[in-house]
Amino acid sequence: MKKIALSVLFIALSFLSFSQKSSWAEAKKFHSLMSSTFHPAEEGNFAPLKEKCDSLAWAAEAWSKSAIPSDYKEKETKEVLATLVKQTKGIKEAVKKKATDAELKKLIIEAHDSFHKIIGECRKEEKH
Repeated sequence: MKKIALSVLFIALSFLSFSQKSSWAEAKKFHSLMSSTFHPAEEGNFAPLKEKCDSLAWAAEAWSKSAIPSDYKEKETKEVLATLVKQTKGIKEAVKKKATDAELKKLIIEAHDSFHKIIGECRKEEKH
């Protein structure tokens, strides 16, 4: 339980930092779609994910083609963005193939984890 609480805290702090400092428009667009699909899926509502899976894949692709801001580690960010593109395309295909909710939940969690890896681990350390 302690490990879960720490993970939730880390994700919350990463997001807070991201939302306050980021001017990366493509990242913000992706985040908007991710939050509107991931959070309902967490609660068992897969309708938003099914409705927006095309947009989610498109936003990941657009994000991956955008210029990486200087406060991100370029190599790592590109690698995780490439993974995210594959994951969101996988979600889109799974929806088209009428995958089970359990399969969709697994896929959206993986994509959500990649998103947080980009906004957290791929950022350069701030110098004080």
